[in-house]
Amino acid sequence: MVLRLTAPVALALMLAGCISIGGGGEAPEQLITFRATDAPAPGSGVTTDMTNAIVVFAPEVDDRLDVNRVPVQVDETGVAYLKDATYVDRPARLFQHLLAETLRAKSGRLVIEGEDPGVQVRTRVYGRLIEAGYDAQTSSVSVVYDAIAITPDGSVRQERFGSTVDGVPAEAASVAPALNRAANAVALQAAEWVTAGS
Repeated sequence: MVLRLTAPVALALMLAGCISIGGGGEAPEQLITFRATDAPAPGSGVTTDMTNAIVVFAPEVDDRLDVNRVPVQVDETGVAYLKDATYVDRPARLFQHLLAETLRAKSGRLVIEGEDPGVQVRTRVYGRLIEAGYDAQTSSVSVVYDAIAITPDGSVRQERFGSTVDGVPAEAASVAPALNRAANAVALQAAEWVTAGS
């Protein structure tokens, strides 16, 4: 009797050495962070009125991104996590820092992260991090971010930004730099959009 496997099951078996479903007690081989390629130079600063500042809030995420693991889309509905790879912080916080750094470099304005400063700053940036992981079906890494910018006059703008890096093996050493590259591309797109409209 010949056992026939469906395509998703066969793919999952082939990737068994690269991804995992559960946690496990061993330390990860790769810690992943986002490092800004566009960042203010050391010694640079800004002096301004708070009304000209930008506040960047941590984006919302769904449950699969609300952990320090790198999600792997195995098939249309199946999700696992990349073996031997862990984000140094939750992806939402990493992307918040990255976007703030990129905004500082691109806008030259005061950029505040985290809690609302309690004053009428010029622009508030909210959003939702929709994707920051690996797709086993296409061997690609993608980052997708929905940005919402609100100005003190009450005007609201929303835009979706995304970046994909193709041809990435399902291994932590390859996925880490690809994620950083994609995240930086998205942060740059979002920063230019925020700056242009505020």
